[in-house]
Amino acid sequence: MIKVTDVIIIGAGASGLMCAIEAAKRGRSVLVLDHANKAGKKILMSGGGRCNFTNYTVEAENYLSENAHFCKSAFSRFTQWDFIAMVQEHEIPYHEREHGQLFCNETARDVLNMLLDECHKAGVKIQLKTAVKSVKKSTDQFSLQTETESLKCSSLVIATGGLSIPKMGATPFGYKIAEQFGLAITATKAGLVPFTWQEQDKSKFAALSGLALAARVSTGKHSFTENLLFTHRGISGPVVLQISSYWQEGATVDIDLLPEMDLRQALLDAQATKLKLKLRNYLSQFLTKKLLPLLVEEQLLDLFLSDLSYKQIDLITERLQHWQIKPNGTEGYRTAEATVGGVDCHAISSKTFEANQVQGLYFIGEVLDVTGWLGGYNFQWAWSSGWCAGQYV
Repeated sequence: MIKVTDVIIIGAGASGLMCAIEAAKRGRSVLVLDHANKAGKKILMSGGGRCNFTNYTVEAENYLSENAHFCKSAFSRFTQWDFIAMVQEHEIPYHEREHGQLFCNETARDVLNMLLDECHKAGVKIQLKTAVKSVKKSTDQFSLQTETESLKCSSLVIATGGLSIPKMGATPFGYKIAEQFGLAITATKAGLVPFTWQEQDKSKFAALSGLALAARVSTGKHSFTENLLFTHRGISGPVVLQISSYWQEGATVDIDLLPEMDLRQALLDAQATKLKLKLRNYLSQFLTKKLLPLLVEEQLLDLFLSDLSYKQIDLITERLQHWQIKPNGTEGYRTAEATVGGVDCHAISSKTFEANQVQGLYFIGEVLDVTGWLGGYNFQWAWSSGWCAGQYV
């Protein structure tokens, strides 16, 4: 027997659940399928278990996409304020951290329970441990085959996410469906992910593992200033995760370890005041003594400030404020918080999220070529794209 429903959504994550709620509110019969044993696994693990569910400031500039304007329509129709209102309506306590990031006070489960409660109220059916084996399309219907049953629907929504964190169940399923129906895929890579050292740097900087400090990190025309964390494998922390989405394989990264000061001028001023200090002691006010000899030669560090030449001051400034490294690579999808690239947004309606050439087929959330910064932006994309598609499926 073939089970027929109006809308089938593949993926019980953030965008899929939001889409399901909205479609069901319109009176559509909705079935959500997921191969995982639980809904919303990435919601539960996000933000250290507190779910950084959105940000007070959401702009198109906070996102990477080959179609830079694509996300604007969704954000204008379902804003961060709309999602915050939903959170408040469910009386979920939350707080703001730096850069406008909003987190649950207690647990990410509060957000997942809110979505599941709304699904239940609207009559959404959620079927877990269900892998879709094949998808076919006739004139006005899709036929899906799982391991145990045949399904049909008029609207099919792909909300399967990207490739990040495969241990949570990430697969390329969504990209394969897109390709099956002739949609292009923008090249994918791990985003919001730590860098790994080149072999020679690994041993050199191993002793710094665990050290965190504020830094400005740049690649190409992109730059971020936040905390940097040294690990035994490379460098991480918010600033590295942010820049990693823009980094291209083989490119160098420029690191300013004193982003709040003009070191060259500070050294010249210290000389002018005849400050009787060795360079090592002067710099250790701002940077740990463990780090300094790894970037500046010992004989320089042992000089008194008064003995430094202009050339030496320029060299010191270059080493500490324009430290150039060439990462060996990133830690990959295993630890990446997002996938850069995905289904080409030029092939999708920014209003309905329907594929332009395939009636009834929709793509939402991370499977699309839209990747947000760290800080609640990817969740907001999930809420906004899911909500918008839910008005049309």
